[in-house]
Amino acid sequence: MMSKKVVLITGTNSGFGWLTVHSVAALGHKVYATMRDTDGKNAEQAKALAQLENVNVLDVSLTDEASITSAVDTIIAAEGTIDVLVNNAGVTMFGVAESATPADVQRIFDVNVIAPWRLMKMALPFMRKQSEGLIINVSSGFGRFSAPFSAVYGASKFALEGLSEGSHYELRPLGVDVAIVQPGTFPTEMSQKVQFGSDTSVVDDYASIADFQNKMFGAIGQILETVKPNPQEVADAVVHLINLPKGQRPLRTVVDPSTGEIVKMANDAVKIEYTKVLTAFGMEGLLE
Repeated sequence: MMSKKVVLITGTNSGFGWLTVHSVAALGHKVYATMRDTDGKNAEQAKALAQLENVNVLDVSLTDEASITSAVDTIIAAEGTIDVLVNNAGVTMFGVAESATPADVQRIFDVNVIAPWRLMKMALPFMRKQSEGLIINVSSGFGRFSAPFSAVYGASKFALEGLSEGSHYELRPLGVDVAIVQPGTFPTEMSQKVQFGSDTSVVDDYASIADFQNKMFGAIGQILETVKPNPQEVADAVVHLINLPKGQRPLRTVVDPSTGEIVKMANDAVKIEYTKVLTAFGMEGLLE
């Protein structure tokens, strides 16, 4: 009999988060689903999730520390702990890197890096205390390879992966698992809400390579049409990680039916060398 867990999931108004709430709650776990604007543009989604058994919806702005703190306090007051944290919320940005302003970069990093870190920092004392916990950070294939025309987004996912990878080895001896899910291209609302850099003054200077960006978008469209990747696969990967025994969860899980093989190969190659480096520095005990 699987023990019922308290699960906090961010970015649940659509896409991977929406599907993950349904999949995790269906197993009987107590789910706290966060999204912004539950009385406004996400009111319908909030109401629909709140009607599910085992689901509580919390209005959280991930760029507001007080909002995050209030949500965690609410969960702790009701449940006493958080067993699983799924940092799923994310924002994307395309365009040449130079077209991003400092404010653009700040906005992307606030949601994709700093918010997950804040939630990890707030959940970890409870996980460490019970010597058990799971943090799942939803990254991207672009967290392994930064593609042209998405360098700022890639940088934020590289940062999230760096945070996750180092933490994975620090926390495992304390009974807490940190795992990364790397989705590829999927037809979700996030892929339709593409942001571009705000500094359009530089765009004309890249006219000679503009056609490559168009080709990339064309290829993404082709993948969605021909491969028809199903976003439910990402929710299933989260469920699989939750179900695995403590200490047996892999650091990285690739969910990408179209281009995932290259990401898997890179992950495997790096893991071999990473193991050698930790061993060389006397840290092989953290590998066990």
